[in-house]
Amino acid sequence: MTITRTLVLGSTSPYRRELMQRLHTPFETAAPDIDETRLPGESARDMVLRLSLQKAQAVAAQHPDALIIGSDQCAVLHEQIIGKPGSHENAVKQLQNSSGETVAFLTGLCLYDSRDGSYQLDVVPFSVDFRELTGAEIDAYLRKDQPYNCAGSFRSESLGITLFKRMHGDDPSALMGLPLIRLSEMLKQAGINLLEETPPQPSPYQGRE
Repeated sequence: MTITRTLVLGSTSPYRRELMQRLHTPFETAAPDIDETRLPGESARDMVLRLSLQKAQAVAAQHPDALIIGSDQCAVLHEQIIGKPGSHENAVKQLQNSSGETVAFLTGLCLYDSRDGSYQLDVVPFSVDFRELTGAEIDAYLRKDQPYNCAGSFRSESLGITLFKRMHGDDPSALMGLPLIRLSEMLKQAGINLLEETPPQPSPYQGRE
């Protein structure tokens, strides 16, 4: 596979960076500097779409000939957006509210071509059914995983998976903040097929003793 365009992940999230590494293709990261405040009356879906595009556009200013990946995610319980808890106390409240309930995650995804300003934009949904959680389970989980910078107060790629009874969706990576199935489709549409054969490269040690 030969990548002829620079790929830039418009995020400094370690979780999104780890997900991108699964694609085995070179990429850079950049921090989008935007105001992520929800607009009055804005739906959760519209918010993640808008912010994904704005993140990509903000990064594109420093990368004039690149494909920029922007993504934004929110969690929704009873039509209310759940943010990052930021503290143990807030995380306890979030998980108490989620116990026995279904939490929906909406992940916005944008692939922005800074060469001509064209873009692909989508929302990938995923939801999880929580088990009935005891106070002791919640406290023990939080102290072990410390997911205080994660929307919904859990890390599904870690011990957070034990909180769930069932998961619903087409792309598990969407739950972690970057839908790789949809991103692969967008990249292919932009001319990058991640499964193309790469011509064999000579060994750097060839001819050496």
